[in-house]
Amino acid sequence: MALPIIPLAIVAGAVVLARNFQVSPVVQSVEDSLDMVSEGTSGHRDVSGQQINGSYRWVRTVRYGSTGKGMEIDISALGRIRFRKIK
Repeated sequence: MALPIIPLAIVAGAVVLARNFQVSPVVQSVEDSLDMVSEGTSGHRDVSGQQINGSYRWVRTVRYGSTGKGMEIDISALGRIRFRKIK
């Protein structure tokens, strides 16, 4: 009998995420930064070329029925890759 690999991998991944999950306090300056991200994907490089910043935002409104209650889904992500020469 073959083992169902995909469901086992999903369960194993969920266990790993659950063990490493930490609840952090909400930092208002971080929330403000995420609110300033424009919708879509964008990348930025600093003047010296040593740092690349990327951002992504996806905002959608979902309604249950034509007159039902709705929910706004707002996904924002910021990323940074920094290159430094070590002497």
